[in-house]
Amino acid sequence: MKLFFHCILLAPFYSLGQSAADQKFVQEVVTIHSTKEGLPEGKISRITLKNNKPVATVTGKTVQFHEGKWMSVPNEKPVAYAGLPVFSQTKILTAVPYRDGYAIGCEEGLYFFKHGKKPERIFPRDNQYSWVLRNVAALVTDSKGRLWFGADEGAGYLDGNKWKLFTGKEGLPYNQFTCAAAGPEGIVWFGTKKGAIEADNDEFKYRFSRRWLPDDQVNAIAVQNDNGTVWIGTDKGVSQIARVSLSLEEKAGLFTKQVEQRHNRMGFIAQSHLKEQFNVATSEVAISDNDGMYTAMYGAAQAFRYAATGDPEAKVLADRSFKSCKWLVDISHEKGFPARVIVPVDWPEPVNEIYSREANLRHQQSDPMWKDIYPRFPKSKDGKYYWKCDTSSDELAGHFFFYGVYYDLVAKTEEEKQAVRDVVGDITDHLVRHGYKLVDHDGKVTRWGDFSPEYINSVYGYDQRGLNSMMMLSFLNVARHVTGDKKYEQEAKILRDKYRYHINAMHPKEFFPPENVVPWDNNLCLMSLYGLINYETDPSLLLMYRQGLEVAWQHIHKQKNAFWDAIYASLANRFTQQADHKMFENKGLFPENRLYSSKVVSGHYKGNYRVDFILENLQKIPLDLIGYTMDNTHRLDVVFDTSPMQEKNIGWHVNGYALPIDERGHVRQDRDGFALLASEGDGHDEHEGTFFLLPYYMAYYHGLLSR
Repeated sequence: MKLFFHCILLAPFYSLGQSAADQKFVQEVVTIHSTKEGLPEGKISRITLKNNKPVATVTGKTVQFHEGKWMSVPNEKPVAYAGLPVFSQTKILTAVPYRDGYAIGCEEGLYFFKHGKKPERIFPRDNQYSWVLRNVAALVTDSKGRLWFGADEGAGYLDGNKWKLFTGKEGLPYNQFTCAAAGPEGIVWFGTKKGAIEADNDEFKYRFSRRWLPDDQVNAIAVQNDNGTVWIGTDKGVSQIARVSLSLEEKAGLFTKQVEQRHNRMGFIAQSHLKEQFNVATSEVAISDNDGMYTAMYGAAQAFRYAATGDPEAKVLADRSFKSCKWLVDISHEKGFPARVIVPVDWPEPVNEIYSREANLRHQQSDPMWKDIYPRFPKSKDGKYYWKCDTSSDELAGHFFFYGVYYDLVAKTEEEKQAVRDVVGDITDHLVRHGYKLVDHDGKVTRWGDFSPEYINSVYGYDQRGLNSMMMLSFLNVARHVTGDKKYEQEAKILRDKYRYHINAMHPKEFFPPENVVPWDNNLCLMSLYGLINYETDPSLLLMYRQGLEVAWQHIHKQKNAFWDAIYASLANRFTQQADHKMFENKGLFPENRLYSSKVVSGHYKGNYRVDFILENLQKIPLDLIGYTMDNTHRLDVVFDTSPMQEKNIGWHVNGYALPIDERGHVRQDRDGFALLASEGDGHDEHEGTFFLLPYYMAYYHGLLSR
């Protein structure tokens, strides 16, 4: 059994098929047009296509887009449909040719009209609804011959003689329609008073906010039939949304380039700041509160990439990330204490003035647990750098996750492996030496660095009991695996036998009450479970930890987060293979409850995940990782979370899952996918492509994309 365990430790479970990685999909890419491109200032009232190039009417002026610029052209009169009937009781809002006549949308109803006959009022009806339409402001015939409409009641299409109708319950996001246009392959675009809606058969994509549009009031739409590029006229400019054929591997190349060009500060990876809102050309490197964690995640992405593809660039980047993370540990006041951040002493922000004693006291007025420590950025021994203290569990989760992966997949020479042993041993020894605590330069534990039995069994730390117990056991498992030193197993045995840490780990994450729940703890939880389970050899503990994994997973699996999905799937598949090799049979496990082992195996034999959700999330992550404010609270297709004590503006799509990642404010994979009102910098920050790269290469390495 031990030979089997060590053989599978470093290997993915499935063959590394490349079909999903190389298969092309459609990536929608946005370009915002404004006065910088020659577009006159003002409301875009009309957009058409002439010679397959957009022509826009702006406050009485007509311009055409040509070779990257909007140029003035002679004004053109709008096409008027001759022979439309006159309605005395209602106003015509729109009309389109249909079945040798016209479909006419009015304030009061939808009409079919043929010359020589009276208009016939139409009352759409399907198995769910029967409507008397009002404000039919959008009508279009798609490339499949179906007639689409948008009205106050909702949207729908007539296919032959059969209607299909949509409200929020069927996934329609909004219903205040203004216009419509048809694209290739049956796709239809609707304009509304709050964004644009892309209808593809019975599915809808919602394109609103500055991520997609210069303004949410959509007045006109035109779609190129050759490539599906859509031109959307709003009150404040034009949005061009192109359909780009891309593979996941090509997308990964773009994000690696993005990280290296705009998010690499001395080897540390973090978000960047935009001096001009929404303009990545004005990007400047910035610091985060968790440079160590985010650098570790980037390093882990490159480690999985190297193991999956053998690309030498990936090893270079993983090596650099390891050295940066190790530098965070080596620079601090005491051996084994990892700093949060390192900046040169000439860093433009006055970091110790920002975190002065007075500032600490102000923080404590709203956050009594804020640690009053000064300086928060001590100077390094050589006087060249400041390093940030008060390190948290976030940093440790990132370090240990990365070090295990780097040791297994990247470190080849004895020198490389010894460097990993040294840093892992130093951090773990610091924790053990101080009673399972991170102790700062003031001799006191950091705010979020306490894993001690005293803390987790106190009124201050009870809500962290499961998470911190599991994380500490994970750190010790990683340390034992990397260093080979049995003393770390002895420490873990003390925590299990005396303080029941392994029992606590079966409930590794709090999910209620809401005030105890923060989404980034899901990162800490699953990243630590990866090391805990991968390096555990005791069958009884593996059964318990598998149950803990499922507890953590069931509370977050509907967020469609590719990183969390990939971690869960890899560990669940590992358990399946262990069960197939009879690892849990005839062991005399749990003699006090002989049914426990078989119950866990049968109940959790196969992981409850969907590869298509991983692919969907990876494909939908926007190429534009600027943080936008997105308010989804007005949508018709969301359900609000009414759980007791839940904060406002939390909810999900009517299908029970989080809204797609390109329709919500958070692009980072350590945020709450159920947040309907969210901002990630309001256009002043660009986020690093790690949040695509890590789940992609992790899923690739573990064979999830070839299934």
